Amino acid sequence: MWRTIRQWFDPREVREIGSTPDYRFSLANERTFLAWLRTGLALIAGGLAVAQFLPQLPVRHLREALAVGLLLLGALVAVRAVDHWARTERAIRLGEELPASRFPAVLALVVGVGALLLMAAVLAGAVRGR
Repeated sequence: MWRTIRQWFDPREVREIGSTPDYRFSLANERTFLAWLRTGLALIAGGLAVAQFLPQLPVRHLREALAVGLLLLGALVAVRAVDHWARTERAIRLGEELPASRFPAVLALVVGVGALLLMAAVLAGAVRGR
């Protein structure tokens, strides 16, 4: 585990593995990393927006739970982005298959389920408010 984390911060270690690939592949890998990082930042911004601007919901502490969930998910996406970047760069340099990942599907599922739960809470509040 520590070796993996060390690779995130030491680009020389990544460059010592295998052979130098076509730069277009490394740059594409970096663009993918940056896209994931933007997704993480958007989730963090969403969590802060929920905490600051969303009115209280009918379920006690739902707003806070949603905000914390978005913040944690944003942090997880950012950490996962750098890990995937390092594993992909290593595979490119070694001429191996790119690492498979279930993370995009899991992230989409978590966001979708969270949106449905929030929608149910908002509708419950609207029905109670009548």
